[in-house]
Amino acid sequence: MSANSSTVGQLLWRGPVCISWKQDPEGALYHLANCFLLLGFMGGSGVYGCFYLFGFLGTGYLCCVLWGWLDACGLDIVLWNILLAVACLLQLAHLVYRLRMNTLPEEFDLLYKTLCLPLQVPLQTYKEIVHCCQEQVLTLATDQTYAVEGETPINRLSLLLSGRVRVSQDGQFLHYVFPYQFMDSPEWESLRPSEEGVFQVTLTAETECSYISWPRKSLLLLLTKERYISRLFSALLGYDISEKLYTLNDKLFAKFGLRFDIRLPSLYHVLGPSTPDGGPESEKDDEEVCEPSLSPVQATPTSVQHVSPCSPPPAATNLPAPLSRARMSRPDSGILASRSPLQISSQVKSRSQAPLAPIHTPEL
Repeated sequence: MSANSSTVGQLLWRGPVCISWKQDPEGALYHLANCFLLLGFMGGSGVYGCFYLFGFLGTGYLCCVLWGWLDACGLDIVLWNILLAVACLLQLAHLVYRLRMNTLPEEFDLLYKTLCLPLQVPLQTYKEIVHCCQEQVLTLATDQTYAVEGETPINRLSLLLSGRVRVSQDGQFLHYVFPYQFMDSPEWESLRPSEEGVFQVTLTAETECSYISWPRKSLLLLLTKERYISRLFSALLGYDISEKLYTLNDKLFAKFGLRFDIRLPSLYHVLGPSTPDGGPESEKDDEEVCEPSLSPVQATPTSVQHVSPCSPPPAATNLPAPLSRARMSRPDSGILASRSPLQISSQVKSRSQAPLAPIHTPEL
């Protein structure tokens, strides 16, 4: 045992002594091979880092093969470097295969870069979402309906990829759906997983459209299994619905010239059917308002009736309070301009008992 240990120690510490050093340096192929090997070992991580690593290493080992065959004339040098070069080439082929397997169709790749990559959604998670819709891109021709009001069941969730879809209710235009927006997010959020329902709006393609669609049962199963995907869809759907609500709010602003708060129940008073150009209802309200306003003048003594016509009527002394209530209700600006403050206050009082939810479809 001691003899063996002494032999190993001699090999490690003393080693063979070089009889003579070569005076001439090795050829250019040897130095070029080492430069490629040095660059290869400086590669990083990840798929592209592995491409860099094995690409330079393979090139360096091929240079070593040429050096061993032409200059060193050593069969062992040639064989070992051939083996290492083949291993690097096999690694490169495996990386190319993985990239081809991970490649998505053009539409889904653009969707990932637009919608999911800013949220740092992992690619593997995105593939599960895409697999749920069977990687199918559906199309709509111009003027083709995606859903009909009161007829089409809510059994899927769709996302528009290209084109433009018009949303209407009772023939009245509501808003547009643009690319990378959900087409039926309000309908999806309005139902529980165990409930069924039909569309309350009609969706019609104004141009040639393409979209992807998730079946309701398959998507609900995926959301139940994957908590991260469930939170992701909750955030995306919430943002999409808020964008649609703000679109309707901007439309109201363009019509009335006033910015309304969409969270307030009093918005129904603005959205409700009204006759801004003085219809029968407005004339009836004017008559009701004029009767109490004239009664104090008729009840005054004869001496008071000879007051100059330029003096304000007595009923005008209590105007500040009705004005403040009129500002709170924020009715149509056209009606505000055509009526007196007292008429506005009486109209607000008559509307104070209106329901919180509209009974009829609001006319936008």
